[in-house]
Amino acid sequence: MKALSQQAQSVRASTTMAIDTQFKKMRAEGIDVIGFSVGEPDFPTPEHIKQAGIRAIENNQTKYTPTPGTLDVRQAVSKRLKEDWGLDYSTDEIVVTGGGKPVLYGALKALLNPGDEVILPAPYWVSYYELIKMTGGVPVVVETTEEDGFNLTPEHLRAAITPKTKAIILNSPSNPTGMIYSREHLQAIAQVCTEADLYVIADEMYSKLVFDGKEFVSFPTLSDDAKARTILVNGASKTYAMTGWRIGFAAASKEIIKIMSNYFSHSLSGTCSIAQAAAAEAFGGSQAEIETMRQEFERRRNYLYERMSQIPGVHPVRSEATFYMLMNLSELIGKTLYGVEIHDADDFADVFLREGLVAVVPCTGFGAPHYVRWSFAVSMENIQKGLDRLEYFLKNA
Repeated sequence: MKALSQQAQSVRASTTMAIDTQFKKMRAEGIDVIGFSVGEPDFPTPEHIKQAGIRAIENNQTKYTPTPGTLDVRQAVSKRLKEDWGLDYSTDEIVVTGGGKPVLYGALKALLNPGDEVILPAPYWVSYYELIKMTGGVPVVVETTEEDGFNLTPEHLRAAITPKTKAIILNSPSNPTGMIYSREHLQAIAQVCTEADLYVIADEMYSKLVFDGKEFVSFPTLSDDAKARTILVNGASKTYAMTGWRIGFAAASKEIIKIMSNYFSHSLSGTCSIAQAAAAEAFGGSQAEIETMRQEFERRRNYLYERMSQIPGVHPVRSEATFYMLMNLSELIGKTLYGVEIHDADDFADVFLREGLVAVVPCTGFGAPHYVRWSFAVSMENIQKGLDRLEYFLKNA
């Protein structure tokens, strides 16, 4: 048999899914494990959104849909961007498809020629790196530090730019760090992007889950130039607890959206009609339940941070948004826990799951090998139990 695609074989499986698979296997075997790995809200989809999906079924909205999305859902997205951030996007400047990953893939396909470079601040969401490779691009990782709030500096951005640089992926609020960029910082980044003529893929999937009264700034609001060079990516999954409905969207220039839609027309076709009806209600209807969820996430964040801060050997990074918190493992690197020498987060996560019966995400695949990610999109009871197990695990190693 002839060899399979080298490009396809170079793509690594998602580390978040790998840990979750092992966690679910152990749980299926009757082992009392607690999971803090996969990032999805533990709340149900709000009732008015579910009812919109049910009505769609009852009204026989079960046929093919336009590739860029139904007019209803694109109008609802347009309304939401206007009301939330003051952004004006017409329905011809919006495409809706089956989740954030396909949107990112389509955005990269629209921008990149083979060999084009994409700047990727680390820590980064694990799929960005692989998506860039899958679309023919070259990921250029630029390290950030905990001391700088894991924010890319304009100086480091400038230093990473070459004649082959086409774009930057900017994720604020960030998965996995939970950090956000200030307005001033984003303005400095935007200035560099203008000088170097870079496209910006602004992943703002967690824009509604911000804590401590901090301001979230949507990148395309910075200026007309920033908007013109930005592909804004967002969706329904995190804000509305709709991960299984699979709805993501992009907002950009008509030219870019047309290219993305053409690409989707030959690959994904239209998105599920029922999910789009529910999403139209999510984006266009009442937003009241978002604040209820946000407040609960903030309450959990506070407890997780305060309690973890008291456990010797590890250090939490206080997240500003999302439902993630990083735990710094630097003090454990080089030590032996339960017969395993800890070289990086992969080693820690593996032995913590096996011996501590807690699943966390190692951030080695996120460009942060000395950190693990905890998701606090779980019950307060499980957060308390998980931290009890962490304390016992480290104390008795």
